[in-house]
Amino acid sequence: MTELTTHTMDGLVLPPGAGRTLVTSAQVVTMKVTGERTQVGSLFEVVVPPGFDVGAHAHANSEEVFYVLEGELEILAFEPRERTPDNWERWESRSGRRPVRATPGSVAHVPPGCPHAFANRTDRNARMLVQAAPPPNHERYFEELLEILNADGPPDEAAVSDLRRRYGIDQLTPLRTRLSGQP
Repeated sequence: MTELTTHTMDGLVLPPGAGRTLVTSAQVVTMKVTGERTQVGSLFEVVVPPGFDVGAHAHANSEEVFYVLEGELEILAFEPRERTPDNWERWESRSGRRPVRATPGSVAHVPPGCPHAFANRTDRNARMLVQAAPPPNHERYFEELLEILNADGPPDEAAVSDLRRRYGIDQLTPLRTRLSGQP
């Protein structure tokens, strides 16, 4: 008779502020639960400063959930009638949906292939939880994106586009920060 051995991983409890934090002039991302611990989905806390616009984009193979904790964000999560390359905040779905003003407690679910975006148009930081599945691609993507955003001056849009292509992300409108100007 063969003895079955099971391995149980201990759970994880993090106090406020704990986790690996990546800081740039554009945003702050704290990795809370990563692919080292889970096969379900990475979990990040993201501080979105005034003037940050992630740009509309769609992930070929991953899905995300956004949960607004503090502040307010404009959020898009639908296929528009037309994918125009300018301002996603003017987009409208075939059913008449428009981007929404998301306040604390708001949730957005984004399935693979669904165009989505978020922007902070206020003068105060916003804070949200982001779950991305499957891990660890989004973790690696965040690390590389934040390296680009840490460079001096406005974000290098060509480098961001190349990065997103490598991770199966179709960039539909530009990423913008207060440094690069408001859309």
